[in-house]
Amino acid sequence: MLATRPFPILAVLLLGLPSTDGLAEEQLRFNRDIRPILSENCYHCHGPDDAARAADLRLDAEEAAKEWAIVAGDAEASELISRVFSDDADLVMPPPDSERSLTEGQKETLRKWVQQGAGYEPHWSFLPPRKEEPPLALDDANFNLIDCFVLDRIRQAKLSRARPADRETLLRRMTFDLIGLPPTLDEIESYVGDDSPIATERVIDRLLADPRFGERMAADWLDVARYSDTYGYQVDRDRFVWPWRDWVVDAFNRNLPYDQFLTEQLAGDLLPDATRDQILATTFSRLHPQKVEGGSVPEEFRIEYVADRTQTVGTAFLGLTMECCRCHSHKYDPITQTEYYELSAFFA
Repeated sequence: MLATRPFPILAVLLLGLPSTDGLAEEQLRFNRDIRPILSENCYHCHGPDDAARAADLRLDAEEAAKEWAIVAGDAEASELISRVFSDDADLVMPPPDSERSLTEGQKETLRKWVQQGAGYEPHWSFLPPRKEEPPLALDDANFNLIDCFVLDRIRQAKLSRARPADRETLLRRMTFDLIGLPPTLDEIESYVGDDSPIATERVIDRLLADPRFGERMAADWLDVARYSDTYGYQVDRDRFVWPWRDWVVDAFNRNLPYDQFLTEQLAGDLLPDATRDQILATTFSRLHPQKVEGGSVPEEFRIEYVADRTQTVGTAFLGLTMECCRCHSHKYDPITQTEYYELSAFFA
């Protein structure tokens, strides 16, 4: 679904990447714990860029890394661990002249990862979602499954959870989150005075039924889709695309399934017996800046439009940055220049 109903307790916590200095003895994950360390400090010389690679060593590719630098399950026998812990300026990695360095916490994280078997993972956007069992059992009726995961991470980080918000604050958070506006005085008074055990659920149902919910949800998608009512460039003339904006708002308000939401924007006009709205949805593919100046070279800007569509689909649908691999195989995302142009061919 496009919109998942919020849980009774709205836990708004920015967990981010865990600190490498405070990790418990949990199984480390490559994408969360290891890839950020390697990509920041090692991939410049030992990553996917053929031109910059040193010593023919790749640390971004599991098979190559384990052939030359990592002995899975044996940190002491692994050249990677030996080098990052070395005190010899001629051996330590990253080398001193690279202007990169690892903290002691990051070194220990790498050691622990190798000792645990040095498991690799594909890029996160290629991994299907998986259901995980809650790490904690909570009997409190005010908590839900999301809270189990949040509280477990709080405990791992040796932090204390915040106090429950007072009812007026909670209402403001819910209302801003779901419709982007503050609650009215009457709404505050009604919620604060409602001692029903389902008072919060009533508020959420009311907000989800509010037409402004679609407007609030659409705002982020309009940014990703590079929506504008003008062509851009010098003259920046108006263009008639606001009906597509209204289509997006309506899609959220009627909870259009996500796969249908994407399909209609990419290829609504190609669906059998396409409706007017399905054709309208494909406006998504022409929201890029367009050059309408006299003297512009049509073929040059046609190629720019194709590139814009390719890169937008990479960002919006695939969770990948694709601008770099237009010119060379990507140094961080696992996309080759050839693959970039194979995708762009769909839009040419």
